[in-house]
Amino acid sequence: MDKLATDEPSERKLSEEYFRTPSSARIWNYWMGGKDNYPIDREAGDAYALTNPGIRVGARESRRFLIRVVHYLAAEARVRQFLDIGTGFPTVQNTHEVAQAVAPESTIVYVDHDPVVLAHARALLVPGGEAGMTSFIDADVHDPSQILSEARRVLHFTEPIGVLFFGVLGHVGDLDTARAIVAEVTDALPPGSYFAHYDGISADPAYAPALAEYPRFPAPYNLRTPGQLAEFYEGLELVDPGVVPVNQWRPRLAVQGGQIEPVSFYGGVGRKS
Repeated sequence: MDKLATDEPSERKLSEEYFRTPSSARIWNYWMGGKDNYPIDREAGDAYALTNPGIRVGARESRRFLIRVVHYLAAEARVRQFLDIGTGFPTVQNTHEVAQAVAPESTIVYVDHDPVVLAHARALLVPGGEAGMTSFIDADVHDPSQILSEARRVLHFTEPIGVLFFGVLGHVGDLDTARAIVAEVTDALPPGSYFAHYDGISADPAYAPALAEYPRFPAPYNLRTPGQLAEFYEGLELVDPGVVPVNQWRPRLAVQGGQIEPVSFYGGVGRKS
C-alpha cells in the first residue's frame, strides 16, 4: 500500500501582507511556467526579466538539470533516498516523481521554510510507489543541524543518500557559511552518498543590474564564481563532466543534435567515497 509521510508545517499564520509581497519561490515557479504564483510575483518576475531576460531560460534549464541529476542518481547510481533542501514550489517532474518513476521504493524528504511552499507541497505531492515515501520538513537552510535531526526520522543514514541543494546556497550570504553548511550535511552522509547542487554565477553581466534595479525582489541572492561554486565539492569525487553550466551537464539535447543556449547557472554532482 502506498505511503505518504507528511510533517505538519508550523502554525505560522500568514497575513494578507504576505501575499502582497513577492516570494522568490513563487517567482521562480512563474519563470518555470507554473501556476502557483500571484500577480505581485508575476510583476516582480517580469520587472526582473526586463533587465535579465535570460532568467526564464535559466529557470527552465535548471529544472531540466534537476530531472537529469535525479534520474542519474536513481537509475545509474542506484540511490534510493533523497534529501531535497530548499525545494520551492512543486511544479512538474519533481524529485519524488523522477526518482519514484525509476525506483518506486525511493524515499524523498523535502525541506523548505516558506509556509506557503509547505502548504502547497502537502496538498499537491502524492506517494509514488509501493514502498515509496515522501516527507516534508519545515526548516531553514541556515540550520543544517535541525535538517539532519529531522531527516534522521525518515532516512537511513547507513545507506546512500542523494542531497540536493538546487538554487538555495545563493541565499546564504557568506561563502564560508555556505561551505560550512554543505560540509556539515555531507559529513553526516554515509559513503556512496551524493551531493548535487546548482547556483547562479557572477559572470553573468545581467544579474547584478537586475537585482539593483529591482530592490523589492525578495530573498537577496549572492552570485559567486564557478570556482567558488566548485569549492562546495571539496572532499568529494566529481561526477563527469564536473561543475558546468546546468544545460551542459549530460545534456540530452546534444545527443539529439539540438542547440544548447548559454545559461548563467552552474551545477554538478559529487560522490562521497
